[in-house]
Amino acid sequence: MTPGWGMLPDHAVQLIKKREWDHWAHLKARLSGEKKFPIRLGLKPPDGKKAVADMAHYLAFVNAWKAFPFQEMVQWEPRNFQTLPGQTIPAALVISSIQDLAELMGKKGEARVGLWENNMRPILEVGSALSPPNPLYPVLVRRLDLIEKLSCADTRMLADLLPQLTPGMGKGFYLRALPVTGVDTKFIETHKLIIEELLDVLHGGAVTATGGLLPWLDCMPRPAGWLMIRPLDKSTRNALGGLSILKLPYMTLLTYELPAEHILVVENIEPGLALRPMEDTIAVIGGGKNVAWMDAVWLKEKHVGYWGDIDTWGLCFLSDARSKVKHLSALMMDKETLLAHESRMSLERQPAPSLPQYLTEDEIALFQDLNSGTFQSNRLEQERICADYIRSALTRWHIS
Repeated sequence: MTPGWGMLPDHAVQLIKKREWDHWAHLKARLSGEKKFPIRLGLKPPDGKKAVADMAHYLAFVNAWKAFPFQEMVQWEPRNFQTLPGQTIPAALVISSIQDLAELMGKKGEARVGLWENNMRPILEVGSALSPPNPLYPVLVRRLDLIEKLSCADTRMLADLLPQLTPGMGKGFYLRALPVTGVDTKFIETHKLIIEELLDVLHGGAVTATGGLLPWLDCMPRPAGWLMIRPLDKSTRNALGGLSILKLPYMTLLTYELPAEHILVVENIEPGLALRPMEDTIAVIGGGKNVAWMDAVWLKEKHVGYWGDIDTWGLCFLSDARSKVKHLSALMMDKETLLAHESRMSLERQPAPSLPQYLTEDEIALFQDLNSGTFQSNRLEQERICADYIRSALTRWHIS
């Protein structure tokens, strides 16, 4: 059994590797100067009693460190043990710089530091005119994991890109349509975060002050939260250019009024695709929890129905929708519908953690019953409801 003193070189190097070289937070802190060099690792030298008690290990300990190839990193101390006078023993491994640390890690370590230097160099040149020390260096250290993955061509492209980006240059464009030279648009979108951080330093915090890269460039936000729009009769289809189905980002619907008197909001795609024709009706389907578009002013004047799953999250989405359109009608999201299809219920594995705010008394009771085990299970999906039941419910809503 190895005694608890006299750490051997292999063990010491592995500890340094684990604590400093392979630990991203510690490594970045050393590079940034947040954690100062030197790194000092005590080697647990013995006292005289322990050395005499296990001379074999003592000699192995001393001789191993004498043979250690990086003697400048070993701190030796004189000791006078009672039975072993005039000893000089290894007391600590002391690493004075990142170069020493890399050297200790071997050829792979030195190659890694060389990669950092090569990849950082062209970017640092962009900030070389600013007051020293180069203010871009801390950003590159924070993003060291990315810098390590980039190719030399990528870092050169990043360096070429930074001077081309100016305030307001993206007005009327999406980010991918920026008028830049020698840079592909996917690169900009992929590396948006580091570009934003570097530009913020180069422009004295102006990027952060305006809310981030897109507002600083004045680019239009990327379309998101796509919704499927399905006109349910010939007149509404003609009003949408003859299209039987289309997808729009939710932000478009905030200002674009759908040309129908009746708007049917359906949580999931499949039940929305199963809808039968309905006069002067357009279905907005597949939005799930995305009901932000329902802030649209034009929706306040429409006859609105909302149909989702009967489970705790479905009732949360209904609550969110009702917070925006107070007069909407909840369709097939009641106890009566659930009891008619109870044998088709399934399990909602992670119910909503809290009761939503905008439910009716009956809906609150249903939410609580779903959570208390009142029914065979706690979820009834829209698509498990009988087709004739759906038609009857939608007909009643349409004429109400």
